[in-house]
Amino acid sequence: MVSFTTKGLFSLAMGAAVTQAQLWDKVIETSYGPVEGYQYFNQSTLEKYFGTSESNVTAFLGIPFAADTGYQNRWKAPQPRERWNKTLKATSFGPACPSQGTADISEDCLSLNIWTNAGTKDANLPVMVWNQGSDETSNDAWWYGGGMALKDVILITFNRRDDAFGYLAHPELNAEGYKATGHQTSGNYGILDQLEVLKWVQKNIARFGGDPDRVTVAGQSFGSSQVYHAVNSPLFKGYFHGGISESGIRYPYDTLLAGLATSYVNMSTGIEHSKSYIKAHNVSTIAEMRTLSMESLLTGSQDRVGNESIWWVTAISAGYPLIFKPVLDGYVLPEKYIETLLNGPANDVPVITGNTKDESGASPTNDYTVEEYDSWCNLKYGNLSSQYFHLYPAHNNKTIANQAWNAAARDTSLIGSWAYATEWYKSASSNFYTYYWTHAPPGQDMGAFHQSEIMYALNALYANADTYPFTEKDYEIQEQMSAYWANFAKTLDPNQGGSYTGKGSLSQWSPNSAKGTQKVMELGNYFGNVPIAKPEQVKLIMNYFHQQTPY
Repeated sequence: MVSFTTKGLFSLAMGAAVTQAQLWDKVIETSYGPVEGYQYFNQSTLEKYFGTSESNVTAFLGIPFAADTGYQNRWKAPQPRERWNKTLKATSFGPACPSQGTADISEDCLSLNIWTNAGTKDANLPVMVWNQGSDETSNDAWWYGGGMALKDVILITFNRRDDAFGYLAHPELNAEGYKATGHQTSGNYGILDQLEVLKWVQKNIARFGGDPDRVTVAGQSFGSSQVYHAVNSPLFKGYFHGGISESGIRYPYDTLLAGLATSYVNMSTGIEHSKSYIKAHNVSTIAEMRTLSMESLLTGSQDRVGNESIWWVTAISAGYPLIFKPVLDGYVLPEKYIETLLNGPANDVPVITGNTKDESGASPTNDYTVEEYDSWCNLKYGNLSSQYFHLYPAHNNKTIANQAWNAAARDTSLIGSWAYATEWYKSASSNFYTYYWTHAPPGQDMGAFHQSEIMYALNALYANADTYPFTEKDYEIQEQMSAYWANFAKTLDPNQGGSYTGKGSLSQWSPNSAKGTQKVMELGNYFGNVPIAKPEQVKLIMNYFHQQTPY
């Protein structure tokens, strides 16, 4: 079995050469300098996982797209990179951006990775730019891009700044932002990293066989919020053409937004957190912070909120929210989510969003007592509690109480996606698709957990087969799931594009509609439209939503 570590990826270059055209033996000139990739798959890997013996797939790993973000470049938009003239051997991932508990980190971390199946530079293939979750790196087998490349979609992953390194807001930084942009802006450097990648793609991807007019931004968890911010921000106009937001875009009235990675903070809150962080480092100015070592700045960079007033939302359902997150600055993030939904997105492009069965508080391992269930749900639903317990009863039984908790959490996710999609059509015209992932990867007890759909959607089971004992059924599910994602990258319609090569035909995935038909597309154990919940449950949860202050 192939070991898919970085070293293993490099060793794949030693596979048998194919006779058709390819890019791995060519030097590609980029806007910063020449790069050379390598043959990604060897013959045995192709035969074992894809039933073929040849491919054009070339990988280019660790290509810098901006300058070092350390010291004087801290808390600035990505800066231009100094050109290199010697050919860069793009055969290994670059270091990760700073994060506690992550190996091989550096502030010189803004690099990207490309997997392309182009045989020549004029192949004109669609492009998918992938955003990983918070404090994760582009070097992760979940989103290795060889499988998507085999479906003729160029996959790009990249590193970006997170935590205090990516989202520090401060009056001094606002003054710098005003001087550069005419806006009092700071705190969104991680979002600007994504924008810089998309600018790089526009300048360079045609040289790797890509089509700069067919770019989809995709991501999961905190990466899904990056997609959401791209859709909402005028700065991204023209740089992408569709979005896939996995775990996922939520209704602005959903209380879970406070604890999830898709949330943001207002400027005053961002400044308050940042001043505390700076004070803890025994300095008082941004200039002084720019002289400190990366190692010292890691302390406190991933602090989380522990406010008791929101514990039932965050600790139980989502995890205490990060302090350092995107900032509502009126520039990069121009409006609240509710305002964007009402006024229309800055970029009216087709979007896919959805959630997994066992996230947002739902889990097959939940073990709450009946007393805990009653207490927490009373606190959450308030004057709607009696109706809630009628629809999600515990019957004084612990097992049933946990089942009811999970059912309510799952219904809330489904209803939230459906409600957002229905509202979307009041101000936008592009298609909006919602899904519900239900398949649990084998060999684990967390069910269809947060993140579990990624390796299926990106056709990446080949890179994760040492971790999970996949069966023939998993590969069948992968073929359908990845076909939707690849089709969307090709045509902005998950049904069209010719990416499905499995048995039978691909199940039709209809977009949501302004009429609000209460359906969602189940993906995983079943492929087809299913009800979001019973009508009376939909009514309850919508009533609960509309008692909240929207995000």
